[in-house]
Amino acid sequence: MALFEGYERRIKQITPFLAKYGISSLEEAEKVCLEKGVDVRKIVKEIQPISFENAGWAYLVGAAAAIKKGQKAAADIAETLGEGLQAFCIPGSVADDRQVGIGHGNLASMLLREETKCFAFCAGHESFAAAEGAIGLAKSANKARKVPLRVILNGLGKDAAHIIARVNGFTHVATAFDYKTGKVSVAKEKAYSKGDRAASAATARMTCAKASPSCIWKASMSPSREIPPTRPVSSIRSWVFTRKNVSRPERNSSPWPPAAEREEHCIPTTWQPVPPPTA
Repeated sequence: MALFEGYERRIKQITPFLAKYGISSLEEAEKVCLEKGVDVRKIVKEIQPISFENAGWAYLVGAAAAIKKGQKAAADIAETLGEGLQAFCIPGSVADDRQVGIGHGNLASMLLREETKCFAFCAGHESFAAAEGAIGLAKSANKARKVPLRVILNGLGKDAAHIIARVNGFTHVATAFDYKTGKVSVAKEKAYSKGDRAASAATARMTCAKASPSCIWKASMSPSREIPPTRPVSSIRSWVFTRKNVSRPERNSSPWPPAAEREEHCIPTTWQPVPPPTA
């Protein structure tokens, strides 16, 4: 019976990796870990209950190799865990070609070293899952660190940043991008907790990328700048086609000035009438 998904395709890389450390099988690797009081698969399930079976076995393989190496420093163990993850990558896959397992191990190792003071990553527009990951990452890393690791969730949307910061007790930081000087400045900062999460665990940061002018309203949190009201539907021009195939704009009854007076940049579009169907 296969122990996990894709067993037949993965085991050909796993067996040689285990053999380098004198381990003959996955079952023996698990025994090596249990003898040291470490139930790797149980730990993985506790962290992520919906994880696949191969995730638990992948970390188990790396843990067994670290035990055989006699490693004790967290940063060194993380690198070996990455080697175990790499052994589980299917040969010829994108993950195998790009050394994803090794990369994950090296990243974890870097975050566990005292030289690394802060870890910033792009969390996405409304990434609430990234907040959970930031909390777990900081908690785990700080167990092996002397100085707590700071984590920044970068690129959140305005509303999402506020919600995530308040719910999780993060420090909310709003930034503004100056297109003339190319500099990013802090427009507003507020800590929603006085505990570890605000001081060192995480910062929910909202920023505006230089290559994306459309997010300029998200970047500015200054009270002096007002967001323009929503344009009413009645101010939008519509076109009516007559039997003579001549188009004319409907009368604009909106109190708002025409689009040309509001200095909006529009792309003119010519609508062609659809000919009647022929028998």
